[in-house]
Amino acid sequence: MQSSGTDSSFSRILSREQNGVIQPILTDLYQITMAYAYWKSGKKDDRAVFDLYFRKNPFKGEFTVFAGLEECIKFLLKFCFTESDINYLRKVLPSNIESEFFDYLQQISTNDVRLYAIDEGTVVFPKVPLLTVEGPLPIVQLMETPLLNLVNYASLVATNGMRFRLAAGPEKILLEFGLRRAQGPDGALSASRYCYLGGFDGTSNVLAGKLYGIPVRGTHAHAFVTSYTDLLNISEETLMRKGTEEPVKFLPICKKWQKQLTGILGFLDDQVSNGELAAFISYASAFPDGFLALIDTYDVIKSGLPNFCTVALALHELGYEPRGIRLDSGDLSYLSNHVRSRFKKVAESLKLPWFGKLTIVASNDINEDTIHSLNQQGHEIDSFGIGTHLVTCQKQPALGGVYKVMGYKYKLHLFYNNNETTDGDALVDLMLQPDEQPPILNTRILCRHPFQESKRAYVCPAKMEQLHKLYWDNGELVQSLPTLTELRCKAIASLKSMRQDHKRALNPTPYKVSVSAKLYGFLHDLWLENAPIGELS
Repeated sequence: MQSSGTDSSFSRILSREQNGVIQPILTDLYQITMAYAYWKSGKKDDRAVFDLYFRKNPFKGEFTVFAGLEECIKFLLKFCFTESDINYLRKVLPSNIESEFFDYLQQISTNDVRLYAIDEGTVVFPKVPLLTVEGPLPIVQLMETPLLNLVNYASLVATNGMRFRLAAGPEKILLEFGLRRAQGPDGALSASRYCYLGGFDGTSNVLAGKLYGIPVRGTHAHAFVTSYTDLLNISEETLMRKGTEEPVKFLPICKKWQKQLTGILGFLDDQVSNGELAAFISYASAFPDGFLALIDTYDVIKSGLPNFCTVALALHELGYEPRGIRLDSGDLSYLSNHVRSRFKKVAESLKLPWFGKLTIVASNDINEDTIHSLNQQGHEIDSFGIGTHLVTCQKQPALGGVYKVMGYKYKLHLFYNNNETTDGDALVDLMLQPDEQPPILNTRILCRHPFQESKRAYVCPAKMEQLHKLYWDNGELVQSLPTLTELRCKAIASLKSMRQDHKRALNPTPYKVSVSAKLYGFLHDLWLENAPIGELS
């Protein structure tokens, strides 16, 4: 049974079905063969400690967002080999494997396992264990591949999402549009979930919205516009005036505004696509309170923008509030500035201040560098829809996490300095041996580089946080698991605690991860004891 303090968290993860693919048999074959060798040599009850960590921050940056912990807990919760699994393994493993081993596999569980972890959503750094797993050697060995699978991509794409958030700034709306380009349906769902954790505001992925409670967003594609050829394609001629049962013929109102806008915007009637206008009218009739149109199917300046303004003003006359436009091609800096200037001109000419503030959304294969370039050029984009480069992590396709057996355990603390303008900046992560007393606040503590003898410094922390927590204790969940929205807030807050020079896109300052003097001595003695001694002749 789980502890009472985590009842709601336990019930929540039980209520969410685990991906059926995530199971002990989702592993590399050598994990099974090693487990057999352990079992056969009498090591099945030996205790072991494994650390899961990564060696280098992704995307040439100096931070990583830890993600995937809840899925790891679900994996431990439902860890078992089914009869079907055992029957399959009997077929594929060598015939000399003793039958009793399969009985052993079918009986194992996580009831003798402890899992320590950093809180999901925390900003983490190389060589620092994200998970520490302790238990019977064959069992914790069998967990290696599934745990790495659950953490590697989750942390990578959450970090990628956070880098896009840093590039765009806190005020911009970021939407994940990567479903069609993701690596299969599982990759798409994971991307939607962990991009949201990493600071995105919504997704186009409807299933992800249903499963994870992520806000879903979307308008229409170019195909919708090109499916209309002229105004005769409009089948719905009337639109209810908002808040009434009064049907109003919508097309004549649109034509009236089109004529008036000719003088304001200076466009030519013969260059405006009537098919595009018909598409906008039809879409606005279907979604009068959420009208956001894609305006680059033909020509943004000569057709798309005038047609949008026409329909937007007609909607406003009937009491509705149009939302804005989306750009999916072309020079996004120039076009967004031009569109905003036209919006403001209409607003000034018609005394409609809200028109100048309509939303401008940009998509079109945007990556992190694109956003930095747009910031340098100047733009008027309010929201970015980002797909391929986000969900496939094109700058770096894998995090490179590892799972290594350790002969020791330790404690991990995060120190903050004393910053009068904030709650304090994160200063250094410090690892200590388990028997060391916790550091004392406002007292000098010697922090050493784990490997370089000359790199050491005293730190006087104004605030301290213990990073490693026991999450799974012999079959029980002993920590509450936050909701996805809470994890998103935690990730954003965790990144805010980092100094700006650690977060910058170009040549960021490396964050310091240190060990105590006692742990430094232990590690170096351990290394010397195990390092081979050469012989000169």
